[in-house]
Parts: sequence; C-alpha cells; structure tokens
Amino acid sequence: MKFIAEIDIMPLKSLLDPQGKAVSQSLKKIGFHEISHVRIGKHITLEIESDSKEKAMERLNESCHKILTNPIIEGYSYTLHEKKEDH
Repeated sequence: MKFIAEIDIMPLKSLLDPQGKAVSQSLKKIGFHEISHVRIGKHITLEIESDSKEKAMERLNESCHKILTNPIIEGYSYTLHEKKEDH
C-alpha cells in the first residue's frame, strides 16, 4: 500500500521565532494591525510504501526524528492517508 503524509514542522512554542517576529512586525507596518503572533514553519509532503498504516506511521515518526526535524527546536504533526491509485 502507498500512503501520503502531510507533515507540518514548527519551532517549539517556548523558543523565539525570529522569522515569524519579523513578518509580524512587517505586517503591522503596512496596516495589518489585527494580525499577531506569526510563527513560520515548514510543510512537507511525501509518499510512503508500507504493509500497514501502523508501520507507515512508525517509519514516518522515525524519519521525522532522524532527519526531517531538529527535535531540540522543532515539533511536528502529520496526517497520513492511503493513496488512491490513479486510473
């Protein structure tokens, strides 16, 4: 089976997000005063081939811990669904 994973990686809430802060300040300077607390992260889409959804989730978590994120400064969440075969 093939699965599609959508992964969102964000800086940990306890850490400063300089890129988010810069964007937030720029938005205020150009008149978007109602927008605040901007946080900027990454979005990754990938395909996993696995015998089961549970094994796919296990491999996805391993890849997030080993290479896709820096667990010291980033957290992640994901959705995983079975890929529909194209006809």
